[in-house]
Amino acid sequence: MSMLILASASAARARLLRAAGVTFGVRPAAIEEAAIAASLLGEGTDVEAIAAVLAERKARQVSMWAPQALVLGCDQTLICDGRLVAKARDIGEARSTLKTLRGRAHQLMTAVVLAQDGVAVWRHAESASLWMRRFGDEFLEAYLKTKGSGILDSVGCYRLEGQGAQLFERVEGDFFTILGLPLVPLLAALRERDILPT
Repeated sequence: MSMLILASASAARARLLRAAGVTFGVRPAAIEEAAIAASLLGEGTDVEAIAAVLAERKARQVSMWAPQALVLGCDQTLICDGRLVAKARDIGEARSTLKTLRGRAHQLMTAVVLAQDGVAVWRHAESASLWMRRFGDEFLEAYLKTKGSGILDSVGCYRLEGQGAQLFERVEGDFFTILGLPLVPLLAALRERDILPT
């Protein structure tokens, strides 16, 4: 049986895997996501495909370091009005991101790739659509004060599984996909590869 390695430092993804009873190690990939995304956009890559490219690069890179392991690479991008929205680096940028998203729809593209010996052996991508409500500035400031820098881990500066749910009026898509890991298809792929019992 191969060992599974998560090529990500995401605490949310690790929590989801642990809660589902998956045993795994962690070795975050060392890639410059923002630079790669910018380069891909400059080359004319469709914004919807960027998460898949980044997930595969992460999985393949770490699988070269651990050739016997099955490596899980993941990525999630946020698209609003056809444009990629970058992760906020500080609370000021988080405020700006949330002001941009409020009252509008956006899409989360989530991709996962399993790689072994530097080769992608399984790929899956899903999207979800979310509509933020038109919350007021007072609500926004209270939210930022309450949640603090913890929201900077999420590309949209929210956690739907927590207080971030209050930001939305409508959500369409798989809950696990929104959290950054399409868990059900991934678990099926892990069973097919004897990482999990059938």
